[in-house]
Amino acid sequence: MADSLPTTCPDLLASMPSGVSFKKLRKRLVRQALQVIDTYGLVDRTATRRPKWLVCLSGGKDSYGLLTILMDLQWQGALPVDLLACNLDQGQPGFPKHVLPDWLDRHGIPHRIETEDTYAIVTEKVPADRTFCALCSRLRRGILYRIAREEACDAIVLGHHRDDALETFMMNLVHGGRLAAMPPKLLNDKGDIMVLRPLISCAESDLAKFADALNFPIIPCNLCGSQDGLQRQAMKQILTDWETRKPGVRQVMARALSVARPSHLHDPTLFDFTGLVPGQAGPGDDGVPF
Repeated sequence: MADSLPTTCPDLLASMPSGVSFKKLRKRLVRQALQVIDTYGLVDRTATRRPKWLVCLSGGKDSYGLLTILMDLQWQGALPVDLLACNLDQGQPGFPKHVLPDWLDRHGIPHRIETEDTYAIVTEKVPADRTFCALCSRLRRGILYRIAREEACDAIVLGHHRDDALETFMMNLVHGGRLAAMPPKLLNDKGDIMVLRPLISCAESDLAKFADALNFPIIPCNLCGSQDGLQRQAMKQILTDWETRKPGVRQVMARALSVARPSHLHDPTLFDFTGLVPGQAGPGDDGVPF
């Protein structure tokens, strides 16, 4: 990809601001997404068949940004993939059904709108004092896998960003007792659909600025009434506090997710501790206090 972005864009970016700050923001987001795509092999550039991605569009800033950035890369010739936007209407009370179809039609974006009343299932199964997110997510993912198969898509593509990955890592650490975050690339249990996260290194604050600048018709994520008091919100606040005290700490933590040292953790399935004996080169103790 060229160092400077082209001056003309797809219809989706036709009304983009002309200021320097937005140009830098756009370039940064596009560069970061492309780096993830290439680093983690989200696209096989040697394949003879052009892959097809199901881009999941919720109506939030992150998914709008995801679709826009992927279309930008596609238009620049840096993403040899066919894109199909998909929104799942889950029957939430007050969900503005017209917003996404109207926006997608206006910009000439290929899409599929699927209606499944998972809201009724979740509210029936989950007690009123519990959050709906876990069950809702599982139901949604199963439906998206089905749609991907019906549409002959190789992957479903999600708009999770750097801060989502860090919050998930913190939740797993504090509540799950494991070191795990959100991978950039994941193969589903059946082994036929990839789950891709091209924005996994992008900052949420950048995506928020991007969405504001392009005036995306944001649909709020509080229609089900289950968002207050989530553990994820608590982790987000912790990270925000740390960032306030030490600017840049989110980026440092994000880098740590890609620089793991199994020999300095405690998982015997990742490192052969029993086979570690004197007389051989050891992994070293750099940075590890005695």
